[in-house]
Amino acid sequence: MPLFAATVFLSAFLLFQIQPIVAKMILPWFGGSSSVWTLCMVFFQVELLLGYAYVHLVHEKLSARRQPWVHGALLLLSLATLPVVADPSWKLDAQAYPTWSVLGVLATTVGVPYLLLSTTGPLMQAWYARAFASHGVQPYRLYALSNLASMLALLSYPVLVEPALAVKPQAWVWSAGYALFVLACVATAAYTLRRQHNASTPHAATLEDAPHPGWRACLMWVGLAATASMLLLAITRHLTQDVAPVPFLWVLPLALYLLSFILCFDAPRYYVRPLFLGLLPLAFVALDFAMNEGLSVPVLVALLCAAVFVFCMVCHGELVRRRPPLRHLTLFYLMLSVGGALGGLFVGLVAPVAFNAYFELPLGLFLCALLMVLVLWPEVRGARRGWLRGALLLALLLYGARLASISLDYVQGYTEVVRNFYSQTRIEDSVDSDGLGPVRSMVHGSITHGEQVLNHPKRATAYYCERTGIGRAMQSLPTERPRELGVVGLGAGTLAVYGRAGDEMRMVEINDQVLNLARRHFTFLSDSAARIVPLLGDGRLVLEREAPQAFDLLAIDAFSGDSIPTHLLTLEAFDAYQRHMRPDGLLAVHITNKYLDLRPVMASAAQHIGKIALLLDLPAGHGDPFCRRSSWVVFVNAAQAAALPPTLQGAQVLQPRPGFRPWTDTFSNLFDILI
Repeated sequence: MPLFAATVFLSAFLLFQIQPIVAKMILPWFGGSSSVWTLCMVFFQVELLLGYAYVHLVHEKLSARRQPWVHGALLLLSLATLPVVADPSWKLDAQAYPTWSVLGVLATTVGVPYLLLSTTGPLMQAWYARAFASHGVQPYRLYALSNLASMLALLSYPVLVEPALAVKPQAWVWSAGYALFVLACVATAAYTLRRQHNASTPHAATLEDAPHPGWRACLMWVGLAATASMLLLAITRHLTQDVAPVPFLWVLPLALYLLSFILCFDAPRYYVRPLFLGLLPLAFVALDFAMNEGLSVPVLVALLCAAVFVFCMVCHGELVRRRPPLRHLTLFYLMLSVGGALGGLFVGLVAPVAFNAYFELPLGLFLCALLMVLVLWPEVRGARRGWLRGALLLALLLYGARLASISLDYVQGYTEVVRNFYSQTRIEDSVDSDGLGPVRSMVHGSITHGEQVLNHPKRATAYYCERTGIGRAMQSLPTERPRELGVVGLGAGTLAVYGRAGDEMRMVEINDQVLNLARRHFTFLSDSAARIVPLLGDGRLVLEREAPQAFDLLAIDAFSGDSIPTHLLTLEAFDAYQRHMRPDGLLAVHITNKYLDLRPVMASAAQHIGKIALLLDLPAGHGDPFCRRSSWVVFVNAAQAAALPPTLQGAQVLQPRPGFRPWTDTFSNLFDILI
C-alpha cells in the first residue's frame, strides 16, 4: 500500500502544479487574456479524459501481466519530453492562429507527461485491486488520497512555489519531480508483476464475474460529476466577479470541491446522507438569497462556499453510493472524467458563446435538483408513494420557475447585456443621487468600466475626471501643437474627451463587444475633437508589433476584474511602453484597487526604465459628483520631476520597497502586495 499511495500522491500533486506553471509560462505570449486560461482549462480537462480513456482501454484489452510492461515503457519514453519548457517559436503564430497556437504549445510542452500523470489514479487503483484481491481492499481510498494531493498542490503553489521561484526554475523542479514519479510508477509496476506472479488465480477470477453496469448507471455517473463541475465553476465565477474580485478567492470553492472528493471516497460514512440531503434545499435557498439580497461580502462568501460544499458532497456522495464492483472501476472513473469535462466545457466554452448572461448557474442548480429527484424517485415506496412523488415533481417545477425568474433578472433592467470569452458586459441606466440626472454605466461584474452623465455628455467622469491622476496628466500636456495619445483599455471611451483638434488618440481594446458598446451607448468617441484610432487586440501585443508612436501620453487602463492583468505590469511590458514614448512623454498607469497595493510594482518598474513614479490619489469624500476614488501613477523623467507643472504638483514620489522583487514575465507574487 505505501508504494501505491506514494505514486498516486506524487502524480496528483504534479498534475495540479503543472497547470499554473505552464499557463503562466505562455500567458505573455498570447496577451494574458482570459481566453488563454480558458483554453488551458479545456486542454487539461480533455487530457484528463484521454488519460482515463487510456486506462479503461488498457484495463479491458490487455492482460493483467502486459499492462505494467506497456505502461512502464510509455513512462520511460516520456522522459524524453523533459524539461517542460515551452518553445518561444510558438509566439510567431500567436496573432494569426491564437487558439491553435495555445493548444499546440500546450501539447508539445506538457501533453505527454500530463497524459501519463492523469492515468495514474485509476490505473494504480486497478492494479492495487488485482494485487490485493484476496485482502478485501478498498482501492477507492487511493482516489481520496489523490484529491488530497491535488488540494495540497493547489494551496502550495501561490503560497510557496510562486513567491520563491521564477517560472523556468519552477518548470525544471517540476521536471525533476516527474522523473521521480516515473521511477516510483515503474517500481509499482514491477511490484504489481511480482504480486501477480505469486497470487493464486481464484481471486483474480472474482474480479471478472461482476455484471457490466447499464447505460442508466453510466448516465447517472456522468450527470452527477457534470453537475458538481458546473456548479463549482459557475459559483466561482459569481463569487469572484459579482461578489468580490479578491485575489485567490477562487481557491476556496475549489478546495471545498476537492475536500468533498476526499471525504466521500476515503470513507462513505463521511457522507451522512440524511444530513446532506436535508441540507440540500437549504443550500438552494441560501444561493437564491445570496444572488438577490444585498448582504455584506463576508456573509455572501460564506453562503456561497457553504452551498458549494453541500452540492459537491451530495453529488460525490451519491456517486460513491453507486460505485460499481472493482471489475468496472476504470469505467466508473472514465464516466466521472466525462462528466467533469462536459461540465467544464459547457461553462468554459459553450456558455460564453450561447448565452449573453451567466445562465449556466441556474441551469446547474436545476440539473442538481433534477438529479436528486431521479435519485429519490425509486426510493419512494409505500402507500403514500404517489403523493410523495407528486410532491417531488411539484417542488422541482416550482424551483424551475424560480430559477427562470432569476435568469430573467440577469438581463431585465439593463439597456443591453452582451457576453463573450472575455467577459459579460452590461449597459445600465440610473439616476444619480447627487442631482446630476440620468447616468449611463458600463459594468463588468461588480466593477464600473466607465460612465457618462447624459445631461453633461462631454464631461470626463468616474476614474477619469479632471481631478484624477489621468485628468491632471492630460491637462499638463502641451497645447501649442497636436499631441499623440495612446490608451490601453477602452471602457466607455471616456478619455476621448481630452482629445483636441489635431490630436490623434490610439485606443487599444481586446474585446470587440466593448468597442461596439462604447460606440452605441456613449458619445465620448463620436464627440471627441481628436482623431480616434481604435485598435482591437491585447494592448501589449499590439504595442509590441507596432512601429514606435512617439506618444505624448500613454495610459494603461486595461482591467480584468478589479486589477490590470499581470502581463501588463512586468518589466518587459514597461520596456515595450517606453519604445513608444517621446523623451518627455508621460506614461500613466491606473492602479485603483481594493485588495492589491501596486505601488511597489510601480516603483520597481520606474527604477528599471530610469523614471520617477508619481502617485496621484483622489480619495473618497472628495466632494465632486463627477469623480470616483482613484489612484494613478504617472512616470516622468528627472528633469520633469524637478520642474513639475502645476497640475502634477503635490504628487507622492514612490520609492522602491527594500527586498521587493520586481515583476517580470517569469515572476510575479500577489502575496507581496495584498492589502
